[in-house]
Amino acid sequence: MPLILKSLVIVACVAMATLSSAHAQSQSPQPMTREQVEQIVREYLLNNPEIIIEAVQGLEEKQRREVERERGAALVAKRDQFINDPDAPVGGNPQGDVTVVEFFDYRCPYCKQMAPALTELLKTDTKLRFVFKELPILGPDSVVAARAALAAHKQGKYVVMHDRLLRHRGGFDEQTIARIAGEIGLDVARLKADMEKPEIAAMLDRNRQLARDLAITGTPAFIVGDKVVPGAVDLQALKNLVADARKR
Repeated sequence: MPLILKSLVIVACVAMATLSSAHAQSQSPQPMTREQVEQIVREYLLNNPEIIIEAVQGLEEKQRREVERERGAALVAKRDQFINDPDAPVGGNPQGDVTVVEFFDYRCPYCKQMAPALTELLKTDTKLRFVFKELPILGPDSVVAARAALAAHKQGKYVVMHDRLLRHRGGFDEQTIARIAGEIGLDVARLKADMEKPEIAAMLDRNRQLARDLAITGTPAFIVGDKVVPGAVDLQALKNLVADARKR
């Protein structure tokens, strides 16, 4: 149920219950009909629309606190999965003092938009460790691209493939993947075979579950230190997040 509708229902139910209780305690011998109560509630809400706004804001704040509570617990419980998964591709300095984790989709325009900033960040911060988490949520082409990247990882060319897939404009079919793989020197036949291996499907499933556990619903999303940062951010914001994590 949409949040605004949920709020209206709650406000209306409370108002109707209050009015019905008040009427029951009055001296009027005639009970109010449902239509009369609904009309009173309607007029009251029209004359006092701020009640609806307050209800919506209250529900939003309650949901935000609940998400943050669950996310904080998951950050502690699942830390080893997003920091030290031995199957996850790692960029930057593998021995870095701060780890940045990115959940991304190769068809996500905001992920593509952020790619230059992330490249610059890794170039200028030689102590930064970067963990890649494919989260293909934008349809079958996203899954194909994610499988191709993880298959390229088996040939030691994950980062090169990752960069090319992010720069690509358009869909990802078998011919497109084969062409890109050939251009960067991958064994195309091996790549195609590896893309179908169950361990790659299993890794994508783990990434999806981890995203759900962390209340990540879109891409890009980052984990820096003990913070989950949803959405695209600029280079300076990333540097600030890394600096804060490094202080801790």
